[in-house]
Amino acid sequence: VQLQESGPGLVKPSQTLSLTCTVSGDSISTKYYYWSWIRKPPGEDLEWMGAIDWSGDTTYSPSLESRTSISRDTSKNQFTLQLSSVTPEDTAVYYCAAVRTPGLCRTTSRDYDHWGQGTQVTVSS
Repeated sequence: VQLQESGPGLVKPSQTLSLTCTVSGDSISTKYYYWSWIRKPPGEDLEWMGAIDWSGDTTYSPSLESRTSISRDTSKNQFTLQLSSVTPEDTAVYYCAAVRTPGLCRTTSRDYDHWGQGTQVTVSS
């Protein structure tokens, strides 16, 4: 499976960051897939943000849950991230990633074995 992120590279503070991940090679509705957003701020470790599974159920990092929404468009085989009320601390490389496994949603980046190339998002006025 291949993943590709797309979206604006510059977002103003207080606005909503919106990114799309286009998936090829398999359907996002295939059973047991978890489709996640993971980010890497400069000088920091990878941070798992949230996921949507094959059935459309979502799981979010508690630290970001109040500002994060992940949705999907099965007709386009895409899933999207919206992060509201952004600040410069949200500046990071954003990745979409996938893993296919039964059981609970994977919430650590090391569990994911398919990754997009990443896209830089800068929050600045």
